[in-house]
Amino acid sequence: MAHVIAYDVGTTGVKTCLFSIGKEIRLVAGEYEGYDLWVLPNGGAEQDADQWWSALSATTKRLLARTGATPGDIAGISFCSQMQGMVLVDREGNALRRPMSYMDQRAAKEFRDTVSHGLTVSGVAIPVLLYSLLATRAASTSVKDPVWKYKWVEANEPEVFAKAYKWLDVKEYLIARMTGEFVMTRDSAFSTFLFDTRKGKESWNKTLLRMYGVKEEHLPRIIRSTDVAGKLTEKAAAELGLAAGTAVYGGGGDATLTGVGAGCTNVGDTHIYSGTSGWVGTLMDRQAVDIGAMIAGVVGAEDGRYNYFAEMETAGKCFEWVKRHLVEDEIDAYLKKINVADSTETAYENLYDYMSDVIRAVPAGSGGVIFTPWLHGNRCPFEDPNAAGMFFNLKINTGERQMIRAVLEGICFHLRWMLECQEKKVKTSHVLRFVGGGALSPETCRILADVTGRPVETVPDTKDVGAIGAAMVAAVGLGIFPNLSAAGAAIRPDARYEPDPANRAVYDRNYDVFRKLYGSNKKNFAILNGGEAAE
Repeated sequence: MAHVIAYDVGTTGVKTCLFSIGKEIRLVAGEYEGYDLWVLPNGGAEQDADQWWSALSATTKRLLARTGATPGDIAGISFCSQMQGMVLVDREGNALRRPMSYMDQRAAKEFRDTVSHGLTVSGVAIPVLLYSLLATRAASTSVKDPVWKYKWVEANEPEVFAKAYKWLDVKEYLIARMTGEFVMTRDSAFSTFLFDTRKGKESWNKTLLRMYGVKEEHLPRIIRSTDVAGKLTEKAAAELGLAAGTAVYGGGGDATLTGVGAGCTNVGDTHIYSGTSGWVGTLMDRQAVDIGAMIAGVVGAEDGRYNYFAEMETAGKCFEWVKRHLVEDEIDAYLKKINVADSTETAYENLYDYMSDVIRAVPAGSGGVIFTPWLHGNRCPFEDPNAAGMFFNLKINTGERQMIRAVLEGICFHLRWMLECQEKKVKTSHVLRFVGGGALSPETCRILADVTGRPVETVPDTKDVGAIGAAMVAAVGLGIFPNLSAAGAAIRPDARYEPDPANRAVYDRNYDVFRKLYGSNKKNFAILNGGEAAE
C-alpha cells in the first residue's frame, strides 16, 4: 500500500488530497484553501504565485495532522492543475510578476500584430495556420492562449521580460518551487501550440517559435505526466511539512486528468465537466481539430492518447452568480437572514442544495426563459471575448425560480452544443460521465440527460476527479498499475440518469433558439463591450 499526495490546483483554490493506493485508489481525506483571482478592467486575469504556495503549504500540513500520516509515508506527489496560465520566472524560480490566468484576454493587439496579416481564417494568417496544423494538429486562434500572454508581457512590460529565464504553466511553477527543476509536461507544452506532436518530432517546433517570436531558451524541458520531474528539496520540504527527496511527478492539466479520474480511460469515452468552467472531452487514439468550432485534440496523459476538448469559460460560475445576485435576496433563501444550512426547519446542507431543490417544481423549459452562460466571453464553439450572459424572453409572470432553472438549462444547452460539434469529427460515447461540482446536483444531472438525450452517469468523489487522475498518474509512475486503462477500470459509477422523452420537445425548441442568440447579438455585444464585432 502506497500513499500519494495530489494537489488539485484550481482557479479559486487548491484541494490537497491524500490517497492510499493498492488494488484500488482510495481518497483518504482532503483539505481546501482558496486564493485570489483578479479580473482587471483591461481584460486581464491574474493570480499570486505566493498565495498558491501558501495554500499548498497550509493544506499539506493540515492534511497530515488530520490523517496521522507522516512525511515518510508519502511515496510521491502529483498534480492536476488549471492550464494555459503563464508564469515568467527568474533563474531561481521566482515569479517575476503575478501569473496570468487562462482567463486573461488582454492580448488582442499582440494577436493581431503577429498573425492577422493578409488572408486569415479565425483571425490567423493562412500560412501560419496551415503550418501550425501540420506540426501540432492545432493552432492558436484565441487571444487567451498562453503565447499571447507571453507576447503581451514582452510588449508592455519589457523590464519584466528582460529578466525572464523560463516560461512555465501553473503546476510547472509549483514543480520548480518544489524541486528546482524547470520542466513542462507534454499536455502543458501542447497547450502553448508550440509543441510538435508528430511522431518522432515531439519537441518544441523551431519554425513556430520563429513565427510567433518566442525565445527557445525561455522554454523548459518536456517530460511525460508519469515521469519523475525531480525530488523535493530540503527548503521546499520544510515549508510543506514533507520529507526531502520525495518524488514529484509531472502530473497533468485539468483538461487531461479530469477524464482520467472520471474513469474515461478507453478510446471513445466521453466525459462532461462542470466546475467554475465547463467542457466536453472525448478520448481518442489520434488527433483531430476543428478550427471553426475551436476544438482541438489535446495531448493526453499517455503516449498515443488525445483528448478532443471543447471548453466553455463559465459553467458553475454562472450558478454562483445567480446565487449571489438572485437567490440570496430574492427567493427568501435567507429567512430572517438565517442561512438555510443553519436552519433547524430545513434539511439543506448548503444554499446550492436549496436552489437545486426549489427549481424541481419548475417545468422543463423554464416557461420559455433562456439564459446564455457567457459571463466571461466564450471560447467554443465560437471565440468572442465580448460575448456576455443574458436572460431572454422574460415576461411579466416570470419568476425567480424560472430564471434559476434557466441558468442550469443554459449551461446544459451550451454543453450539448459542444457535444454536437465534437460529433462532426469523432464518435462520442452514448453514456456520458458527468463530473465536477455541477454533478453533485441530481436536478442538474436530470437536465443534462434530458437536454442531450443521453444517459448520464456520475462517480463517487466527483469534485475530486482531477486529484484522483493525478493520483492515478503517480500510481502508474510508481509501477503500481501498468497503465491508466488498468487504473481507470477501478472507477465505477454511483448513479445513472436516463433522459425523459416527455421533455425532449421543449428542450429541442429552446435549444434551437439558444443557438441563434449569439449570432443575433454578436454585433450588439461588440458595441456594448468595447470590442470589434466577430467576423
